[in-house]
Amino acid sequence: MGAKTLVVPGNFPIGCFPLYLTTYGSDKEEYDPITGCLTKLNEFAEYHNKMLQTKLNHIRELNPKVTVIYADYYNAVMQIYHSPYEYGFQNETLKACCGCGGPFNFDSTMKCGDLCKTVCDEPNMYVSWDGVHLTEGAYKLLFKSLFQGSFTTPEFYSVRPTSTSQAGVGLSSSI
Repeated sequence: MGAKTLVVPGNFPIGCFPLYLTTYGSDKEEYDPITGCLTKLNEFAEYHNKMLQTKLNHIRELNPKVTVIYADYYNAVMQIYHSPYEYGFQNETLKACCGCGGPFNFDSTMKCGDLCKTVCDEPNMYVSWDGVHLTEGAYKLLFKSLFQGSFTTPEFYSVRPTSTSQAGVGLSSSI
């Protein structure tokens, strides 16, 4: 008994999140000229993901009967920051939808729903909901990129069961 398939997520490109842009951003920091994200924080996330994948490879070697799938959250979400319009997001991808002003519409002392918070009219055109979490639209693209695309190792569609003998087990084709 035990788990036969595990999905292990990597880290997001945290240098693009309003929380980190507000907390760590300054005139002295290096920003990606294309995305506007904090370069050092994204390099840190990439390093974490590289080390995680190394450990997952070791786990795969030790457990050949278990399928360990790495979910590349970083690159799946970075595609939005590189080409926001292609995926239906507006140009201000670094701003939170629900926020309290400032360059990234984020204030760590105020939570979404507090009195000064404003909520954007079209949340699915934003990547970040509240500076910390993605919007439903961004999570939908993340899901498609992982489970219907090529942002998993091994690719998810190559290892998932095509049918199951137990009702309610597995992914529905309507997702």
